Amino acid sequence: MTGRPPQRGGAGKGAGRGAGNRGPRHGAWPERAGTGPRTTALDAARRAASNRGGDTAARSPWDAASEGAKPVAAKPADSAPKSPSGFGASAAGPSNSTPAKPRAFAPRPPAKAGPGTFADPKPRKSAEAPRRPATPPVEGPTRREQRAAASATLASGVQTLTVEADEDGMRIDRFLTTRFPQLPFTRVQSIVRKGELRVDGKRVKPNDRLEPGMAIRIPPLKLDQPTERPRNPAREADDAEFLRSLILYEDADMMILNKPFGLAVQGGSGTVRHIDGMLEALTDKHGQKPRLVHRLDKDTAGCLIVAKTRLAAATLAKSFRSRAARKIYWALAAGVPRTRQGRVSTYLAKDEPTDADARMKVVKHGDDGATHALTYYAVVDQAAQKLAWLSLKPVTGRTHQLRAHAAHIGHPIVGDPKYFDVENWELPGGIQNRLHLLARRIVIPHPRTSVPIDVSAPLPPHMAQSWNLLGFETGHYDPIVEAPES
Repeated sequence: MTGRPPQRGGAGKGAGRGAGNRGPRHGAWPERAGTGPRTTALDAARRAASNRGGDTAARSPWDAASEGAKPVAAKPADSAPKSPSGFGASAAGPSNSTPAKPRAFAPRPPAKAGPGTFADPKPRKSAEAPRRPATPPVEGPTRREQRAAASATLASGVQTLTVEADEDGMRIDRFLTTRFPQLPFTRVQSIVRKGELRVDGKRVKPNDRLEPGMAIRIPPLKLDQPTERPRNPAREADDAEFLRSLILYEDADMMILNKPFGLAVQGGSGTVRHIDGMLEALTDKHGQKPRLVHRLDKDTAGCLIVAKTRLAAATLAKSFRSRAARKIYWALAAGVPRTRQGRVSTYLAKDEPTDADARMKVVKHGDDGATHALTYYAVVDQAAQKLAWLSLKPVTGRTHQLRAHAAHIGHPIVGDPKYFDVENWELPGGIQNRLHLLARRIVIPHPRTSVPIDVSAPLPPHMAQSWNLLGFETGHYDPIVEAPES
């Protein structure tokens, strides 16, 4: 036998080359009917599944949405529809060869597309298919419930906590007091200092900062069962009204209070009434209590920032750490500095490291507990050589920094019980023996918009009395505004 097998579709090489009839050469092969147009890839998949005895509808990737479809037998070659894609089988009957893997392509849709074809992007669902009922949203536990659950776990044994995104940058001791309100702050400091608490398996210090995702191992503690403090609606209403009377600025994320003289910011030994406790009266319906961002001494009056959400508290705390916040204090000092505008740069450390409210002393670099403190000062006005109105701009934020620096340059603040040590100095008549220190002004980026918030506090009553007596005008130009920021 001579000649070569015909090509796919019945076309062979030979005498018919270039002619309109591309059939086999005369006499080489018997006359046979053409295979006709190729079948579609869908038909090929159905035919292959039918040959294997499987469920065509289940195996066909193009008709997955058709439920209960029966296997479709291969159509005769002369009646197979033309494929819109150009890919498919070419045999007249079922093929015994293994079907090739489908190729990735973008076919043109047929003229009349039905369900399950490429032209129908959303196939119809079976009428028998049950519709899944809508699940109502499940509300999670409130902040108060979370704290109660964490406290119960803490008392029962060892646990591991994960730092959340809105706790980024929080100090470890503040993290523990936030998660476990009934845990005394001294106990928090103790377990961290002794190494009983580990962060990612490592020992840490109380003032170390946390990052989201850190694992904190909490040791088992034997605590008294926390008793629910009886709520006094009348007292909470009074506290809420009092705090609202102190507001200098407020929005949905933060508020700035005008803290009065003599009111503590946080509790301590023998301190029952303080701002942190009164903020419970402003707790929202989700159990979210406003949070302190920084603190002022008990006898220092003026601007105090409070965050309404944990995320705002973390953002504002970062502004303080990065020194993006600008603070100006006013003070009445004994005597008048010879240098009317100056810079005080020292290292400070506590006299008693274990006492949270201990007196700060000037030390040398490298001494135990020494931290750098930097303050700019300017004389705004003076009363002879007896008293000076000082404007202070702290660059760092150390404990008692302004009071210790004023004493260090020989001009302590009037009414300071810890640092005023001028010999043979008598308080002028009409001036009260109270600390004359005011957090006058603060400028800080908003936690959400980053737009600077600029707020000033008025003089407290005892300082206003002294200013009137000495003839100081609060509208006087303040040269500290032009002082450097670092």
